[in-house]
Amino acid sequence: MQKTSALRLRTNRARLGHKARYALQHPERVVPYLRRAGRDGWLRFKHRGSHIAYYRAVMASDTARSPEAAVGGAPSHDRWLAVGQLQYDYLVQHGLKPEDRMLEIGCGNLRAGWRFIQYLEPGHYYGIDISPDILIEAKKTLVRYGLQEKVPHLTPVDNLKLDFLPDASFTVVHAHSVFSHSPLEVIDECLSHVGRVLAPGGFFDFTFDRTEGNEHQVLREDFYYRTDTLIRLAEKHGLVARFMDDWESTWHPQSKLRVTHPTPDPAAERPADVARA
Repeated sequence: MQKTSALRLRTNRARLGHKARYALQHPERVVPYLRRAGRDGWLRFKHRGSHIAYYRAVMASDTARSPEAAVGGAPSHDRWLAVGQLQYDYLVQHGLKPEDRMLEIGCGNLRAGWRFIQYLEPGHYYGIDISPDILIEAKKTLVRYGLQEKVPHLTPVDNLKLDFLPDASFTVVHAHSVFSHSPLEVIDECLSHVGRVLAPGGFFDFTFDRTEGNEHQVLREDFYYRTDTLIRLAEKHGLVARFMDDWESTWHPQSKLRVTHPTPDPAAERPADVARA
């Protein structure tokens, strides 16, 4: 199934022409967009110089209106459940086991996280988020589903250096709809540190808004990247990234990359006795 048309993949949503056409096609969305643009402009000015501080303020504002809408999509509980189920099913199909240790970057209000917590062994789920407001909602989700005995770890952060986490401790790292809201320097920071906490043989899955045209952003909230840009960024930090084709068969509009440590080349490794000979 081709979920994203070639035309849409080449669309530059930052261009005035696109905005004008979109406004004509969806006049009911013009006023909400202008209201959001005004709010975001003020927040960018207030927190100029720090995307993390700016987006934390965006999340605080969105969470106050609707925690479920704040983590993406329409303010619908059914949609919230469906997106979380999709993430969970995909990782289980890709070998997620109860004994895995999982780090979820941008865990939000546990849209998928509550399912991971329920599935994993106690203490094996670590969720981090830049928004204290959404983590308060995450705790409410935890209580609603009765998962206290699973003792998950929920931690607010102000960067993605992951410096408080131990080396090689996570077999699965997951970030859904995080890099779609991140400028390249934030993604670079994450990729420069995630390899340290990723266990040998583990993987880091993340989704992103893909474009095959010019990379662009809208309101400093939504960022569109070419696949090769992110693959090269991973390589810069000694990691290997591959495009997950099977994710494209899902209904979710974003694309997905999987990052791993490089696999040693057997041909480059010689047994000790051969080397001595």
